[in-house]
Amino acid sequence: MSVFTTVTQEQLDGWLKHYSIGNRVSLEGIPAGIENTNYFVTTTQGRYVLTLFEKLKAHELPFYLNLQDHLAAKGVPCPRPVPDQSGGFLGELNGKPAALVAFLPGRDLAAPSPGHCGQAGTLLAGIHAAGDSYAGRMDNPRGPKWWAAVMPEIMPFLGKDDTALLRSEVGFQAGHQFAQLPRGAIHADLFRDNVLFENGSISGVIDFYFACTDVLLYDVAIAVNDWCIDEGGMLNDARTAALLEAYGKLRPFTAAERGAWPVMLRAGALRFWVSRLFDFYLPRPGEITHAKDPGHFRRILASHVARGGGLPQLPGRTR
Repeated sequence: MSVFTTVTQEQLDGWLKHYSIGNRVSLEGIPAGIENTNYFVTTTQGRYVLTLFEKLKAHELPFYLNLQDHLAAKGVPCPRPVPDQSGGFLGELNGKPAALVAFLPGRDLAAPSPGHCGQAGTLLAGIHAAGDSYAGRMDNPRGPKWWAAVMPEIMPFLGKDDTALLRSEVGFQAGHQFAQLPRGAIHADLFRDNVLFENGSISGVIDFYFACTDVLLYDVAIAVNDWCIDEGGMLNDARTAALLEAYGKLRPFTAAERGAWPVMLRAGALRFWVSRLFDFYLPRPGEITHAKDPGHFRRILASHVARGGGLPQLPGRTR
């Protein structure tokens, strides 16, 4: 969402000729995030988000764009891709794959209440239910293979304690296999800044470009590790219970998921600690960039490890 690739108004005008959405009114860079270049685009027919993909290749993008189209058709409030005049969702701008999606109203929340967390749980369960019928498949690009691959690149920047924790947790996760857990299309990045609220209710969920086919419980853990964490990296019991109970009402957790939950919470924290370390120490140059604090997820992971079996349990009945 940082601006790595500059788009001028004149370049946008030429690109918009492939679409039937009117003429440009304004173009505004979005200075947040670390993966893609995003702009707000306003035309005479509406407002949209233009994304230029900095890492993902054109052959990978149909999974993400078609997933958003599928979920939107199923009633999930996600940005629906805008087709060009040939009916395709993907184009090229300034040498990068590019797409337009509908703009969604609302703002993200910095300090969610248990009620907001409950809405997030309902939303995530709805994504999983709608995604169950999605035919596309995509391996997790930042799963265990990626952790192991980038660990040698990160370690030279770390102190002794962080190196020990990283090495230990990657090894711990390698010792657990979860082939028996329910799988499907997951968002894989359902943080607070990717969920929009308007008048107290969720109005949209954005940024599906880490979506993949993986364990559904992993997606739940990622959400809990953001929505339900206090300033010290500890899980807030009330917010955690609200999110998990709301999710479980739509998709009850299995017995196998109950057993895997503490490990999955740690996996979700490890994934984003490694990602933030990588982006912090090995960044790409960008016109507007924001590298996020790796220490935040280091604290969450350390807290989960320290609590061990004392972590909150999954609610509801088994099946």
